[in-house]
Amino acid sequence: MSIFQQGVTLQQANKMCENTLVSHLGIEFTNIGEDFIEAKMPVDYRTHQPMGLLHGGASVALAETMGSVGAVCTLDIAKNYCVGLEINANHIKSARSGFVFGTARPIHLGKKTQVWEIKITNEQQELVCISRITMAILDKK
Repeated sequence: MSIFQQGVTLQQANKMCENTLVSHLGIEFTNIGEDFIEAKMPVDYRTHQPMGLLHGGASVALAETMGSVGAVCTLDIAKNYCVGLEINANHIKSARSGFVFGTARPIHLGKKTQVWEIKITNEQQELVCISRITMAILDKK
């Protein structure tokens, strides 16, 4: 059984990110499973740091995007919304070009908080970054 609200689609996930930092970085959601969400991000001039490597902040932006969208897709958005409380990231391997791919899975889906783990890999499926985000679930007023 899926953790996501019925009817959540890739098109909806990508549409909610239009005209935001997410679209400027070229992040695109690619798959929604029963208990995970996947996305990819280009490693190019938009996501490089001055030495020509993938910027750690771009990896964190990908991770925060995936955890946030994953979390919101589990909620009844008529009643709740979510915001990030804390995020951390360990940068394991560098990348210079191509794409990186993220997979986000929940570790905890509570009434007031959610914790998501995001693994980011390169095209050779080598771990580039691992991140964890804690989301606050708030009531709409």
